[in-house]
Amino acid sequence: MIKRFQQRAAAVKNRSIPPVEGPERQAFIERAKLDYMDYAMLADADAKLIDGILTITVDLRSESSKG
Repeated sequence: MIKRFQQRAAAVKNRSIPPVEGPERQAFIERAKLDYMDYAMLADADAKLIDGILTITVDLRSESSKG
């Protein structure tokens, strides 16, 4: 599952912008940024499957507070 989120993050990051103009173009770009953040966050998560329960842990601390 984590591998799939890594692949989706890469796909969103490398996605080309369709030939749209104006507000639709900006909306597409903003949606792509949000999609990338969501997929990248899950791609960096720890996933554990114990007794049929999937637990995903996402560390939201800044790099400086992790050390």
